[in-house]
Amino acid sequence: MEPAARFLCDEMLGRLCLYLRAAGIDAAFAQRGAADAALLRQCRNEGRYFLTQDAGIGEHKAAEGLAVILPHVPLDRLAFLVGDRFHIDWLACAFTRCLKDNALLVPADAEGLAKVPNDARRPGEPLRQCPACGRVYWRGSHYRRMRERLTSWQVTFTAC
Repeated sequence: MEPAARFLCDEMLGRLCLYLRAAGIDAAFAQRGAADAALLRQCRNEGRYFLTQDAGIGEHKAAEGLAVILPHVPLDRLAFLVGDRFHIDWLACAFTRCLKDNALLVPADAEGLAKVPNDARRPGEPLRQCPACGRVYWRGSHYRRMRERLTSWQVTFTAC
């Protein structure tokens, strides 16, 4: 089985980056104001594709095979384009990465559990925590909204 694609998203694709992370995909976010050459070098060094809406990136020789220039379209269309190109399964590894810093989540420890409101705890439901920033994740309304969107992308992708 081919390893999943890894991405670096430019500043214009913050929401797409967030949803790629929600799908469990390794998606880094470009450092604000970083030079194009530095971003492309980062992609080459880390084995990432560079997702951008900056058509000027195509002028860089280093962009060949790395840069994917996306149109200025709504998020759902961007997700379809990226999902189609990279054969993304939006649900297979959903909610296994931190939305803030992209780290893989681990089961919440006692300190993490203490951060979760009692009314958010449901028996048998996994509570996950980011080992980097300590953020704790549970299946609240934010989770449900994001999962609905990922599911709609999955249906759209598999129907085509």
